Amino acid sequence: MTERRAILSGSAFEEQIGYARAVVDGDQVHVSGTTGFDYTAMTIPDGVVEQAEQCLRNIEAALTEAGCTFADVVRVRYILPDRADFEPCWPVLRRRFGEVRPAATMLECGLADPRMKIEIEVYARRRAGESAG
Repeated sequence: MTERRAILSGSAFEEQIGYARAVVDGDQVHVSGTTGFDYTAMTIPDGVVEQAEQCLRNIEAALTEAGCTFADVVRVRYILPDRADFEPCWPVLRRRFGEVRPAATMLECGLADPRMKIEIEVYARRRAGESAG
């Protein structure tokens, strides 16, 4: 039987909307669109670069709980309300994904809260022999 397990971050949004930060399904890890909120304090920085950094910290926590790292990411989607905000984030994104080279897409569209300037979604594949905590 394939393992399916939800990973929760403690975000109020998970409870209010009814989703998980990530889902482990066998060797696949699906991380939900993740914003720059610090979920413990439910605060969000003003700047897009700082939000991107927090997004990646939030994603890293979910990947770690799933038994993965950024090296296991095979797909990433960047979602921004203003495409002009994407390029300033490139150095932050390159630090996490530059060696990994996942398939990637950037979309310009509105996000759920006007304070949100970037949302990042990733898919990873756990390597054989790794456990999910």
